[in-house]
Amino acid sequence: MHIGLVIFPSRAVQDFANSWRKRLDPRYSAIQPHLTLRPGLEVDEVELSMITAHIESVTATYAPFTIHYDRTSTFYPVTNVIYLALENPQPVITLQERLCSGLLEEDGPAYVYTPHVTLGQELSSDELHDVRASISQETIDFTDRVDRIHLLYQTANGSWTAYQSFLLQG
Repeated sequence: MHIGLVIFPSRAVQDFANSWRKRLDPRYSAIQPHLTLRPGLEVDEVELSMITAHIESVTATYAPFTIHYDRTSTFYPVTNVIYLALENPQPVITLQERLCSGLLEEDGPAYVYTPHVTLGQELSSDELHDVRASISQETIDFTDRVDRIHLLYQTANGSWTAYQSFLLQG
């Protein structure tokens, strides 16, 4: 089974993100807007059971928190992705660090973890700069309360769907 961990933002953030994603993100139909906590990994049933127990132990001691999206940014020139950025990403980073241990630990991640909601990806450099200019006209001011995370699995057609949700209870 191919799994991943995410935070789904509020409906307002999802609506804003989707207004851009439907034109700029080839993965638009595969998954709703999200903040990735752990990119996809392949697990068997035994590992899934142990991972679920690990997530439950982390979320039992981690308190809900608030995040604020205040701007867009890009990973250019490393990759042509434009995204919604957080004013203070530290609460998400700390949660991600606590979750991504043991079976969920990444082997030498390719990039420094940056929590974000993707608006567009796989863009040409010209597209990226045009979109960045257009989106800079938008006011970005969304506040979300994060009180749960979601374990997703990838279906046979490549879409991602919720397997289990975990409330932050600390």
